[in-house]
Amino acid sequence: MRCVIARFPFYLTNSGVQASMKDVKPEPVLGESVIIGRRHYPLKQVGEVITHQDRRDFSTGEVVRAMTLLGFTCRGLPTATAPARTLTPLQAASAMLGNPVSG
Repeated sequence: MRCVIARFPFYLTNSGVQASMKDVKPEPVLGESVIIGRRHYPLKQVGEVITHQDRRDFSTGEVVRAMTLLGFTCRGLPTATAPARTLTPLQAASAMLGNPVSG
């Protein structure tokens, strides 16, 4: 399949990507990743291996698009939980007195 990464066309196949990544040890995943075989690889690492380009030359979005088209599962950044609601000093003092003020 023809995929454009960093303004260059690449002809990639699912089996070709798997073969390229076969002997590559996955780096620690700190952000977005792709599952190849049973391993989770960072997208930038996969992009560098399959294109032989510097990681700064392409975005993770380009690699996600190519990997998704080839049938691989991509994982996004973990979602952050909503911060706990904090009370204002007035609400905290009111709650300590037994008469909470809603804000």
